[in-house]
Amino acid sequence: MDYPFKTFPSTPSPPSKPEIDGLLADAGYRIKASDLPHVAHRLEQLETQMINAQPTEMTHLASETVHYNPSDLATWVESMLFELNPSEIPATSGFAGESQSPEIGFFAGNQNRGSFSGAAILTHEEDSGIRLIHLLMSCAGSVERGEREIALKLVQEMRLLLCRNITGVIGKVAVFFVDALFWRLSGHPSNRVDSGESEFLYHHFYEGCPYLKFAHFTCNQAILEAFDGCDEVHVIDFNLIHGLQWPALIQALALRPGGPPFLRLTGIGPPSPDGRDTIREVGIRLAELARSVNVRFAFRGVATQRLEDLKPWMIHVRSTETVAVNSVFVLHRLLYTTPDQTQPIKPVLNWVRELGPKILTVVEQEASHNGLGFVDRFTEALHYYSAMFDSMEGSNRNNQAFAELYLEREIKNIVCCEGSERVERHEPLTRWRGRFDKQDSNRLDSVRMRLDRRVCCSLFFRKMDLGWRRGMDA
Repeated sequence: MDYPFKTFPSTPSPPSKPEIDGLLADAGYRIKASDLPHVAHRLEQLETQMINAQPTEMTHLASETVHYNPSDLATWVESMLFELNPSEIPATSGFAGESQSPEIGFFAGNQNRGSFSGAAILTHEEDSGIRLIHLLMSCAGSVERGEREIALKLVQEMRLLLCRNITGVIGKVAVFFVDALFWRLSGHPSNRVDSGESEFLYHHFYEGCPYLKFAHFTCNQAILEAFDGCDEVHVIDFNLIHGLQWPALIQALALRPGGPPFLRLTGIGPPSPDGRDTIREVGIRLAELARSVNVRFAFRGVATQRLEDLKPWMIHVRSTETVAVNSVFVLHRLLYTTPDQTQPIKPVLNWVRELGPKILTVVEQEASHNGLGFVDRFTEALHYYSAMFDSMEGSNRNNQAFAELYLEREIKNIVCCEGSERVERHEPLTRWRGRFDKQDSNRLDSVRMRLDRRVCCSLFFRKMDLGWRRGMDA
C-alpha cells in the first residue's frame, strides 16, 4: 500500500557565503575567511599597543578623527593601528574592486577619557570574540589531523579567552563547543544520558522556543486531514515523552463535525530509570482529558531504549483502523552505519510501511551534521547552534537556560562521538526526500522549519517555512 509521507524538517542554520565568513557576517562584520589569521594577528597587535600606550598618546583618538567603518574589520584595524603609530605603513586589505566605507566616525567630539575607555573595552570584547572563532576552527582542524597536543593547547587558550567576559550568543555557544572539544580530546565521549533528565530538559526546550510547538501544530493538522471521515483511528508516536503533542489533537477531534472517532494512541519511549512507569502515567493523563471532552480513547505504552529494537508485532494494528505514524526528532538517530555496513533506518522504514499507515509525519532538524569530515561537521554545527541560541534570546530565562542545556547535549554528541555513539546525525530535507522516495511513496509533502534571521511563516506549494532573523528587515 502506498501512503503519503509528510516531513517536517526543523531549523537549519543560515547559509554561509563562499567568500565572506558567514558566522562573522551574522555578527555584522565583513571579512574573508582566508583573511581571518591575518586580521586576528593585527587585532592582537592593536590590543598590545592600546594596553602599552600612554594616555597622552591616545588623546587624538577622542577628537573629530573619522575612522573606517568597524564592520569592515580588516580595514578598520589597519586604520586604528595607523592612528596609534603613524610611522607604520598599514597593510593592504579589503576586497578587490570594492570601495571602503569611511562614513562612520568611531570617536567624535570632546569625549572624556572615561568614555573612550568604555568604547575601547567594548571593541576589545568584540575582537576577543573574533579571535575565539578563529581558535575554534583551528582547534577543529587539529582534531581532524590527529594533532592532540596542539588541540589541547588551543582549548586552554580558548578557556583563558572566555574568562575575559565574552558575553552574548557567541560566548554561550563557544563555551559548549570548547567543552565538547575538551571531552573529545580527553576520551570522555560517552553518549549515555539519564532519560529522566533528558525528558526534563526536553520539556523546557519545548517551552523555551517555538519550533516544537510549531511542528506539533503542523503535524496535528496533517493527521486531522488524514483522519477526515474515519470512525476508528490509531496514532503511533515514536517519541511520546510527556505527550505534549496530543492534547491539542484530542480537543480538535472532539470538535469534529459529525462527532469524534474512536482514538487509539500507541506511545513509544525509553523505560524510566527510577522504576516508574512514566509512559503509563502520560497515558492516564491523556485518557482523563479525552474523557472530559467525550472522545473515546485507548492508550498502549511501549518501552524501548532504541527504536531499531522495536518490531511490528509489538504494535497492535487492527484492520479497521486508519493509522498515522508520527516521528519527532527520532529518525536521524537511525542513520549510523552498523559493523555489517547497514543503517537501522532502512528496516525501520520497511516495517513502518508494512503497518499500512495512511500518513507518516516526520519532524527533523534541517542541518548537515552527518558528514564524514570532522571540520565540515564542526563548522555546520557552529553556524546552526549559533542561530539556535540567537533565536532563543529574550525568552523566559529559566526555560532558556534549560533549553540551552538540552542543546548542549546535541553539541556534545556531534563533536565528541563517532560510530554508533554519534546519534545526532541531522540531514537536510533533500536527503530525507531521497530516502523516502526509495520507499516508493506516491507523494511527499513537506513543512520546513528554517532558522534564519527573523521569524516568518509562509506557505508555498504545500511547504511551510518558519524562520528566524535578528533584524526587522527581510
